[in-house]
Amino acid sequence: MMVRIPDVLTAEQVRRCREVMESAEWVDGAVTAGHQSVKTKNNMQLPEGSPAARELGDLIIDALSRNPLFIAAALPLKIFPPLFNRYRDGETFGLHVDNAVRPLRGTPYRIRSDLSATLFFADPTEYDGGELVVEDTYGTHTAKLPAGHMVLYPASSLHRVEPVTRGTRFASFFWIQSMVRDDGARSLLFALDMAIQDVARAMPDHASVVRLTNVYHNLVRRWADC
Repeated sequence: MMVRIPDVLTAEQVRRCREVMESAEWVDGAVTAGHQSVKTKNNMQLPEGSPAARELGDLIIDALSRNPLFIAAALPLKIFPPLFNRYRDGETFGLHVDNAVRPLRGTPYRIRSDLSATLFFADPTEYDGGELVVEDTYGTHTAKLPAGHMVLYPASSLHRVEPVTRGTRFASFFWIQSMVRDDGARSLLFALDMAIQDVARAMPDHASVVRLTNVYHNLVRRWADC
């Protein structure tokens, strides 16, 4: 399931992030690549744990904690500290899969990567190419979203970033460990949640709203690991 989440960040927050990115020092993106993906990864990143990455990561985590669509789609238990990449001059990231478990640098803790997230910081008109292409059981999906918008997709999916042939693509990428690890169960819960909200808006006093909400929470109890 690929979910597009609009307006994760405000225009002012995007501007601040771009200011930090434009003045930051970047390193070879291979520093966070796994054994397989390092062969196809050609981009630049903010150093993991750098002051710039921490400032922007804290801003993103705070915004996500107040975003109801993200919470409904991800049912987040843990969020990996956001990382940041930059593509230009033909840079690309070939077809790869994300590591199933990500260690938290400097700690003994790890995060299971159930969901991958890409948050865009450059509008599509600023660069050519750079589409995120995701292959899953439902086919091939492409995302190239406005600045401040984010896409969520199963971390188990094969995916790639097309070469950037003009301009610069700035983005954040990170992983989420969900309370519900199974993508199929998580997708059902998300669809049910969205349907309940539709019914509640159309018929706020209808008894079915409470009954359906009860079903939703009982399914979460059955599937959640937290």
